[in-house]
Amino acid sequence: MAGTPLADDYEAAGFGRRIGWGEHPAVLLVDPVQAYAAPDSRLHLRTAEAALHAMARLVRAARRSQFPVLFTAVRYDTEPGADAPHFARKVPGLEAFRAGSPHAAFTELCLPEPDEVVIHKHYPSGFFETPLRGVLTALGVDTVVIGGFSTSGCVRATALDALQNGLRPMVVRDAVADRDAGTHEGNLFDLDSKYADVVDLAAACHRLGEPQ
Repeated sequence: MAGTPLADDYEAAGFGRRIGWGEHPAVLLVDPVQAYAAPDSRLHLRTAEAALHAMARLVRAARRSQFPVLFTAVRYDTEPGADAPHFARKVPGLEAFRAGSPHAAFTELCLPEPDEVVIHKHYPSGFFETPLRGVLTALGVDTVVIGGFSTSGCVRATALDALQNGLRPMVVRDAVADRDAGTHEGNLFDLDSKYADVVDLAAACHRLGEPQ
């Protein structure tokens, strides 16, 4: 969007400066689960596979450098309406995240290691009513490198809450996806303008220590 009237207006208003990386990053994958990857899921994203491969590359780089890797997943032990009544009313597709559903499982491309943190949540943000902030504090993390699904939903909510919790959110463009290109690009533009740094995959992996 650079050079468009919208981009020029945002620049004139003072948006779009860089937050920059801290010294202690962690990779945070938001809901890399079958609900978005499996073709038989009503929440399936056509662009999920490419994003999952990018997420897997982030994870490999972080693990090689011994940076923390954390995962979130929406999970309902009973009915979604019992844990998140208005959210479930708004989005009936949350049934995909009931415990035991094959769509609630992590994808083969992005499986947590036994010693890695998995945060279960009921709402879009990985921080809302979860221990995520405390875990990141205990790990000494100051920068969260975010990939996941979807750009306009759980990724956006998690990136915003990362900022509001005093962290530096880096949203990796190649490692997030949405069901519409316009929605995807619009949310990346807005995040990069106000709440996070949107970075490309190669740059993020380099900062995570991936060999050149």
